[in-house]
Amino acid sequence: MVIDPTARRTDGESVRIARDVLCAGAGEAKVCVLDGPGSLTRVLERRGGRRLVIVGDDGALLRAVTLLHGTGELGASPLAMVPVGPGPSVAVARALGVPTDAVAASRAVLTGTVRRLDLLTDDAGGVVLGPLGIPAPRASGASGLWWRTVHRPRQRLRVEADGRVLADVDRPVAGVSLRAAGGGRAEVVVRPGQAGGDVSALARSVTVSGAAFSYRADTVDVGPTRERTWTVRPGALRLTVPAGG
Repeated sequence: MVIDPTARRTDGESVRIARDVLCAGAGEAKVCVLDGPGSLTRVLERRGGRRLVIVGDDGALLRAVTLLHGTGELGASPLAMVPVGPGPSVAVARALGVPTDAVAASRAVLTGTVRRLDLLTDDAGGVVLGPLGIPAPRASGASGLWWRTVHRPRQRLRVEADGRVLADVDRPVAGVSLRAAGGGRAEVVVRPGQAGGDVSALARSVTVSGAAFSYRADTVDVGPTRERTWTVRPGALRLTVPAGG
């Protein structure tokens, strides 16, 4: 069980509940409290065959998944999580099917089932578990895929889905949304800069290029960059969720 330090500061009671439930029900559990940059890497290197349980928010889950993906160990064993943090900070975990109540999440770790989930990786080594939006939303707490802002600058971007051009630089767009949709496909939606309906597609790979752009992937704002390609990794994440959920 790996406890993120932010979780201890924001909700120590939920952390205590998770520790008590897991230690009582797992028979043998090792508790690791992260103490700074690099500590998660050391824990992962020394975990042996133990199942990894993250106690923390979406950022803590994303860091663990990114490290495991980078070492090629993401699919080696199931990953479990007890979300701890304010609602917006655990929105991705909730969307993936993990209970946000400490007791329910801890019980799911002990008695749940393993679900294989698609995720997105990019050509810069990044991993995306939930929604991605271009540009990064300015409003605080805007964590959903279909966020909208009133005064969004239009951008000249080329958007390709498996080689099919959905938008090009001659017609500025208001925004682009992307998420793993299941079945080994990503759903990409382009909002036009002028009148007209959204353009959407399902694809294994999506490339966005053109004028420098920034984006929000899960809880992280990235950029500016001039080109990025996201690729679906079918079933790459094995996540423990409540049985029958």
